[in-house]
Amino acid sequence: MENYKNFWDEKASTTVGAYSAVDGSVDEDVLQATGKYTAAQVHAALGLTQSSRVLELGCGVGRIGYWLAPQIAYWHGVDISYNMIEVARRRLQARGAFGLDVLARSDLAMLAEESFDAAYCIAVFIHMDKEDFFLYLRELRRVLKPGGSIFFDTWNLAHPIGWRRFAFEVTTHERSEQRQRKDVARNQFCTPQEVDIYLRQAGFEVISLMTDSPWVQAIAITGADAATATAARARALSLQSQIAYPQIWTDFFNAILDILNNAVHPSGLYQSIEDSPESPEKAVFLPWLRSMWRQHSKQWGPLPD
Repeated sequence: MENYKNFWDEKASTTVGAYSAVDGSVDEDVLQATGKYTAAQVHAALGLTQSSRVLELGCGVGRIGYWLAPQIAYWHGVDISYNMIEVARRRLQARGAFGLDVLARSDLAMLAEESFDAAYCIAVFIHMDKEDFFLYLRELRRVLKPGGSIFFDTWNLAHPIGWRRFAFEVTTHERSEQRQRKDVARNQFCTPQEVDIYLRQAGFEVISLMTDSPWVQAIAITGADAATATAARARALSLQSQIAYPQIWTDFFNAILDILNNAVHPSGLYQSIEDSPESPEKAVFLPWLRSMWRQHSKQWGPLPD
């Protein structure tokens, strides 16, 4: 049976493979564009400062840490894949104070209790069995200082586009050999209610669940009194436009599903993005789609100038 570590180490056996496993591209400029976008969300969600000590669970190649490390006191990344960690180590040189560890199981045993101000986990819980998801939430609570906060996302089964993404997994499984174990790192899906339950059972106070996109985005804190929790909720609400995925992100993502399902050619979406006003979302999706087009040029034809 293939385990998480073997799966992701094989994906990241080359630098190009590691990049592709992280965001689907094979280009450093695309990796930086997607990392910069997500780092801004994380920074806002967690209220980071220059004195913050921050942990990333499932750091991959340092896509997000590349941008956050220079803005805080210390950034620490952990990942199940040794190969991913080695790529991250190279990319993060001269990017501020940082540390890296390879995970051996669903715990953070290498990290001391109450040693971080904040933690985050992006596009990682979507690949985990629910038991591992919950175990890591408990561990994140252990390593956070009282009043520490977490921010993470996972697929939102209750959203129409989230359900559409789930339906793709169902179709894939229906067509496969069902006597074999399902892909160990397959996409997994939650409802907002599930996320709320996991957080509370892990000992967190839920601050915000943003659910108007194909992802549930959660902010929670630990060891805070009622006044602190109330203030945190007000702050999260005031910054929601900087944290939550906007409608344009969902629209672009939905169109990409059509392309990846071979339902339409990417030229229509490409032109739509090019014609759209300048925005953080355009700065992510346009280079990402160009990278994907180059990878599929035999199928899609030459990339537009």
